[in-house]
Amino acid sequence: MTSLAVLSPPLAPGWLPAAPPLLLPAMRHWLFRPGALTAGLRQVGGVRLRVLAEYADGAPPDEAQAMRIAPGSPVWVREVLMSVDGVDSVPARSLTPLTASHGAWQGMRRLSTRPLADMLYHDRTVIRSPFACRRLASPVPFHATALRALGAARPDPEAARVWARRSVFWRMGQPLLVAECFLPGFWTLTAGRAVPPLQPHQRTPGAR
Repeated sequence: MTSLAVLSPPLAPGWLPAAPPLLLPAMRHWLFRPGALTAGLRQVGGVRLRVLAEYADGAPPDEAQAMRIAPGSPVWVREVLMSVDGVDSVPARSLTPLTASHGAWQGMRRLSTRPLADMLYHDRTVIRSPFACRRLASPVPFHATALRALGAARPDPEAARVWARRSVFWRMGQPLLVAECFLPGFWTLTAGRAVPPLQPHQRTPGAR
């Protein structure tokens, strides 16, 4: 059994266990919306996913801390961008120890343009940590992913508005860190739309 200590790893600097009150209710909802994010996005409109990059790398300290592995440990990284009704809306960055990408999490290497939810929410042995959120900024690794999705070569006012969330999925004792952020175009697309009330966090994907 995975311990509560593992499910709630120490937060890396800048990551928050709850959304700041200054954020609009819609932002707080999406940052801590339980369940598969793609399912929620499909309630907004047609979702298309494209793969930005897949590669082996060394785990940056910020992400290594969340996964409880040593900084620089070999990891497999997958970066994607989801659009809603043709609007680039949600970049996502996922990584797991390189050995796990050939074992407990080997399915992430075969996803192609399918979302992670296709392998996470049909396995009741998978458990999920609580969410953490933050406004993205350098040197957080995911910040560079968001900039690429925005088509920005350097920080700009658009990038400063990007908030992200992340959590860690565990299977067979192996972590899979998943981070997602919401681009300004997503908030424009959803402006004025009602959102369901925020539900309590559920850590078991199979129960959502």
